Amino acid sequence: MAQVSLAGIGKTYEGAGANTIAGLDLDVQDGEFLVLVGPSGCGKSTTLRMIAGLEEPTAGEIRIGGRRVDGLEPRERGIAMVFQNYALYPHMTVAQNMSFGLRLAKLPRAEIRRRVEGAAETLGLSGHLDRHPKALSGGQRQRVAMGRAIVREPEVFLFDEPLSNLDAQLRGQMRAEIRRIHDRLSATTIYVTHDQVEAMTLADRVVVLKDGRIEQQGSPQELYDRPATRFVAGFLGSPQMNFLAATVRNGALDLGGGAVLPLPSGRPLPEGRRLDAGIRPEAFAAAAPEDAAFHATATMVEHLGATSLVHFSHAGQDCAALMEPARAPRAGQPVHLSADPARLSLFDADSGRAV
Repeated sequence: MAQVSLAGIGKTYEGAGANTIAGLDLDVQDGEFLVLVGPSGCGKSTTLRMIAGLEEPTAGEIRIGGRRVDGLEPRERGIAMVFQNYALYPHMTVAQNMSFGLRLAKLPRAEIRRRVEGAAETLGLSGHLDRHPKALSGGQRQRVAMGRAIVREPEVFLFDEPLSNLDAQLRGQMRAEIRRIHDRLSATTIYVTHDQVEAMTLADRVVVLKDGRIEQQGSPQELYDRPATRFVAGFLGSPQMNFLAATVRNGALDLGGGAVLPLPSGRPLPEGRRLDAGIRPEAFAAAAPEDAAFHATATMVEHLGATSLVHFSHAGQDCAALMEPARAPRAGQPVHLSADPARLSLFDADSGRAV
């Protein structure tokens, strides 16, 4: 496997401000599973396609294993890509689909058979090699697409939203499968998704993109616990973080609607500073009315099995709290909540940067 380095990579489309990459610097370590995540139009797929050689950068350099590859054809880059739509040939069997690139490269038949059978065993496809794609489930077709990449024995695996066409249950199964294969092959992997759950569960490191620039990068837990911007805080996490307008008053945090919380320990802030306070749904706790900071009426309750998501309004802002089902109110009933100040995320109200 190999390291991937992007230095000052740029991509500008004539007459378009969106989908533009501006001076992107990124190093992916040998054997790392890196996930590029962000909303539609942030540039994540364009970045992946430039690494693959399907898009030409308008600035910068791309190196794979220390070798500069921008300007080289995709087949010369030592990469293999798995697409969202599988891109399988319907008239070919599983074995023929998986071996197609090897046959074009005129590898010996024995070598092709060895690679296909090895990949099929890894992916649980050994009993399906003679079937055609129409006889396979969606998850099996995605495995075939992955097998076609594995048999090439590339330096780098590239995944472009490979699970978007699968239902929720299959997505969960395939996430585990992809991570297991990565760990088994010790493969350098770059994975693109707009699904923050995939990013959090798969990645060694997550890179959050916004408007063609890196907003923040780090381990999934680091980004979840210490988001650098309000954008990252709101994008990562399911259910999403709640945001409340806040003002520093008398050394405490005034969240409006009568809710006041102490400032997080060790974080003195100037009087009158305007902030956005981020509170994750699980950071709320049911409290007795006399001990609660938040007093509201439940507007809707989603029962999720082990937990319930209670929706309410505070100071004109829609909020949600995760609660134990036994303690969750019904819609229309009062809800009294406290929140641990140490679990707040605070952002400057103007810049959106963490403070």
